Order: sequence, then C-alpha cells, then structure tokens
Amino acid sequence: MKIDPVSLSQKLIRCPSVTPKNEGALEILEDSLSALGFTCERFDFEGIVNLYAHKGSGRPHLCFAGHTDVVPVGEATLWAHSPFQGEIKDGQLWGRGSADMKCAIACFISALSGFLEQNSFQGTLSLLITGDEEADALYGTQHVLPFLAERGDIPDLCLIGEPSSLHKVGDTLKIGRRGSMTGHLICYGKQGHIAYPQYTDNPIPRMLNCLKALYNHKFDSGSDRFEATRFEVTSVDVGNPATNIIPYKVEARFGIRHNRLQKTEEVADVVRSICTREGAQHDLDLVQHGNAYLTEDEEKIQFLQKAVEVVTGHLPALSTTGATTDGRFIGAYCPVVECGMLEATMHQVDEHVAVDDIELLTKIYESVLKGFF
Repeated sequence: MKIDPVSLSQKLIRCPSVTPKNEGALEILEDSLSALGFTCERFDFEGIVNLYAHKGSGRPHLCFAGHTDVVPVGEATLWAHSPFQGEIKDGQLWGRGSADMKCAIACFISALSGFLEQNSFQGTLSLLITGDEEADALYGTQHVLPFLAERGDIPDLCLIGEPSSLHKVGDTLKIGRRGSMTGHLICYGKQGHIAYPQYTDNPIPRMLNCLKALYNHKFDSGSDRFEATRFEVTSVDVGNPATNIIPYKVEARFGIRHNRLQKTEEVADVVRSICTREGAQHDLDLVQHGNAYLTEDEEKIQFLQKAVEVVTGHLPALSTTGATTDGRFIGAYCPVVECGMLEATMHQVDEHVAVDDIELLTKIYESVLKGFF
C-alpha cells in the first residue's frame, strides 16, 4: 500500500525537532521504512540522532539524503499558522520544516512505497537522514560517512531533498553549493566617560574598520558555476545601555560563503590578516563549515534532468546558488544532486508548501527510482 506523502509530512512537522532535538521524527521514519522492508540503523553521536536505512545489495546504489532537524521558530506571535501543527489551509501545508525539508523526505518515502509495490530491483536503495544539518553539522552526516565508507556502503549517486526549486517544483537542480564559514570577532578597548575620551580607548571604530575592510576585500570574481565569495555581517553588539560610557568591548558575528576558487583555510587566513591589521587588541573565532562542492558527472546529471522532465515536461536548470547543505560532505564520496521543494519560504515565518507540490515532488522521485533501476 502506498504511503500518503501529505499525511507523513504532517506527522513529521508535528515533531518540534529544532536542532539538536529529534522529538520522535526519526522514529516515524524508521516505522515507515521498516514496513517497506528496509533495515534501519542508528548512528548517534553526542546526542545527535542519525538514521541509515537500506534495502537490497550491490550495485547500482541510489541514496536519498536529508535532515529532520529544523531552525527555530523565531517570534512565535508572528505566525498565522502554528509552526508545529501541520495545518492544511488554502491548499497549503503550513509548518516549520515543510519546505526545508520534511516534506521532501515524506515524498521520497511515498515514492519508494509506490515503486516497491510495483517493481523489483537489482542493487541497493538507501536513505541517510540526520538530525544535525541546520546547526554546526558536526555529528551528523559527516560523522556517519566514514563508517559507511569503511564497509563499502557509498552510493553511486546521492539525491538530496533540499529546497532547490525557484518558481515551480522541478525547475532547478542544484549540482553544487558554496562553502561556508562563520566568525565571531571581539575588539577590546578601555571603558570611560564619553566626555573624557582622552582617558579611554573606544574599540568601536576599530571594529568598524575591520568590518569595512572585510566587506571591501575582493576574494575573487566568481566562476562559470559559482558567484563571487561574499562576506556578510549578521550582528554587531556592544551591550551598552548607557549613552555616556565608552564601552570596554564590541562584538560582531559574520558569515562568509565561498566558491571553489577558495578553500576555507585560505579564506580564514585572509580574515585573520585583516583583523590583525585593523583590530588591534582582539579575539577572533572562526568556524569552518566545509568547502564548496560541484558535481561534474554529466551522465548522472543528465539522467536526473530527464527523470524530472518526464514528469514536468521541462528540463530543469542547473544551479549552485543558495545555502550550504550536507552535499558538501557527501560530495567528497560520490556524485550529489539536490532536488526538492520551492526555496521561497524556508526558514521564514509561516513556512509552507503547496499540497499539489507534495504530490508533484513524489511523482518526480518515482520517476528517478524507475529510471535508476
């Protein structure tokens, strides 16, 4: 019996699995996949839950990858639809994680149920689902992959269900993503009365000089597949409630998304150099989240494009834009392509997807399964 992708999506959305919490999401998937004859294994590290489910053996091997963790709700009072109720209204399924990316997981499992009901296959089907993608991703997919590689469970192709579509589901495939780095910079000075600046050392101008220099630095001009490396500040905080005190310190947080012309350590060296030059006394903490990846296996890419075209009637465009994903880890082991819901509402208040799009993505995944085996 085919699993209903809408109902399964609702069940997953009702799990408030804000990173690093699981809240029953992986157990729901285990129940569904076990019923389909999959062997389910848990790889849990430091409180992070990961699921690897597999059926069959040998080649060819197709893996679907994704994550059940979601970003925080933010200001809950701004939501018109409760973020963890999975409400359907006006033809839309509302809830945190609907676009990114619980519905895509439900679509793939539904597609599997329909495919297995009508087809036998030679080879291996697997799913690698993590509960640690939206945060630092230290104990999720990248921690599981070495175990799978050691026992020869690396697939021939990995399909990730991250949001990839721009205007219509299936109009775009992601064949790569930029690398990512985050930073926390603290500049120090000497506190004192604003009327006597000669006895103080205001760290704010030095922080502004650092940030301006980082904004002005041209890391590169981009490439055919990737836009230029970009630096963006996400917060500047003095924590000073008074208007007549020069503060002791000022903090800033920032992010950098880089292309394949840069390695994370090279970008880190540039940031360190600029902060040393402009920041005087300071502390700098950089977290490198992974290098950019690009899938260049034209045969696999064209196969997926044609599988989508069978359903939508249009050949999807290829892109490398957007946020980082676990593709940056998986891409070091096998070809990776991402195909999922519309990107428009992910991480937003009142995140949602169209019910019709859930049905459409399920059909796309069914087409992939039929074409692969």
